[in-house]
Amino acid sequence: MRENLAIQAVGLRKVYGEGSGAKVAVADLHLEVQRGEVFGFLGPNGSGKTTAIKMLLGLTHPTSGEANLLGLKPHLALSRKKVGFLPEHFRFHDWLTAGEFLALHGRLYGMPQDVSRQRIPELLELVGLAAHANKMLRTFSKGMLQRIGLAQALLNQPEVVFLDEPTSGLDPVGRRLVRDIIRQLRQAGTTVFLNSHLLSEVEITCDRVAFIKNGVVLQTSPLKQLFDGELSAQVRGRGFTPAILEELKNWGDNIRLEGETVYLSLRREDDLPLLNRYLVYAGVEVYTVQLQKSSLEELFIQIVGTDGGL
Repeated sequence: MRENLAIQAVGLRKVYGEGSGAKVAVADLHLEVQRGEVFGFLGPNGSGKTTAIKMLLGLTHPTSGEANLLGLKPHLALSRKKVGFLPEHFRFHDWLTAGEFLALHGRLYGMPQDVSRQRIPELLELVGLAAHANKMLRTFSKGMLQRIGLAQALLNQPEVVFLDEPTSGLDPVGRRLVRDIIRQLRQAGTTVFLNSHLLSEVEITCDRVAFIKNGVVLQTSPLKQLFDGELSAQVRGRGFTPAILEELKNWGDNIRLEGETVYLSLRREDDLPLLNRYLVYAGVEVYTVQLQKSSLEELFIQIVGTDGGL
């Protein structure tokens, strides 16, 4: 494993069951995440994201293949001491106060007590829960539980942080707080592995993203590279026929008609006037033509397809 890699997966495969009843959760995962980057992990429901994360963390043994975490096998205690993890579905000890909960996790990490005592108030302040340090977790809202979960993932000052749907249950203020924390982690050189169905959050925070489907990575790209040259057009009008839609392939790709609106990816911005003139000549009553940079959601649909949500 190269020294600049924080996470590496080579041919990871996970199969549950045997024979005709076997289910392939992850087929053939190849992945490399560099140290210090914020990496987005995107795919539809049932694509194998959660199983892949568990194998990368050493929580599930792969059927075949190999994973490395900071140059070590992920199941080793030495590697886990350097990792933080906020799972999507968690059940915390709700009879503990926020402070007691973090102190317990400090002991599980083997942190010296004086370090833990100093670190806990800092983290509660960071996630906006300083005023709730002595309140039991059973009194917390879903958003507050999400925040305390994020605090425990950062408690040991990890070199790698896995965040599985970290903004679930958070209001806009909470989502902005998470974005700010991720930026701070990047500035500190911490690697962040982010799985989120909120593509707008991924678009704002991540350096690179991987698209996974059926347990296989379809594409891994820097976000900037994904968006460079990607232009989408929306044409609202009446009179689109199958022949006209076929003709639009001269100017763009990923053409789809929804109601009275055609969506397509343009190859060149200069083609837009030609496209408009053709539609009018072909008899389409054009109401509006809009040009914009493709969103991550549109790119997701182009790469992964429409069968299955995030």
